[in-house]
Amino acid sequence: MQSKNGLLTTLAYKMGSADATYCLEGSIAITGALVQWLRDNLGMIEKSSDIEVLANSVEDNGGAYFVPAFSGLYAPYWKSSARGVIAGLTRYVNKGHIARAALEATAWQTREIVDAMNADSGVALTSLKVDGGMVFNDTLMQFHPTYSASPWCARPSPRQPRLGRLCRRTRGRFLGAGGRLRENWGKDKEWTPKMEKAKVDHEYALWKKAVTRTFDWAE
Repeated sequence: MQSKNGLLTTLAYKMGSADATYCLEGSIAITGALVQWLRDNLGMIEKSSDIEVLANSVEDNGGAYFVPAFSGLYAPYWKSSARGVIAGLTRYVNKGHIARAALEATAWQTREIVDAMNADSGVALTSLKVDGGMVFNDTLMQFHPTYSASPWCARPSPRQPRLGRLCRRTRGRFLGAGGRLRENWGKDKEWTPKMEKAKVDHEYALWKKAVTRTFDWAE
């Protein structure tokens, strides 16, 4: 299917002679790279894992929202002239709030992709399965189900990457069809929402407002 909400149609997989299966993809330019930017460009942290401790030094974002459109906005906006902003700054905001806003930026960008996928498919997403280096940041992982309004978010067990590599090397013969792939998915940890919907909706509206401030910055 072709997306009507700013997503990409991409190949998911093809097993043997069966028809190819396609999926919707939401491309985001900056997520983990934002943590690296805070580390390398601003020197706010010494190593990437320090971002979680710094973010947890405060109870909330202090009214600050970080939209890391460093190279423009990707899905669902596709605005190459956008540039990054930190909106809502006051004298109250400190580096802990900035760190928290940076982690929230990944969750809010994911929420925008989830909303677009729900709109395109007509089926509400009920869960998020995540992987990559950032999944070991428990604070960020808690943001995902809370801000994406999904019942739960789970990261795979440590054995999952090994199974994926084996499946790729054997071209799917080891695990067979998609059904067996699902059977072999193992869960390491899961998170559920921990914020009232009205509060989430309020925060999301402020995030969307901050996003508009990035539009058409580059001429």
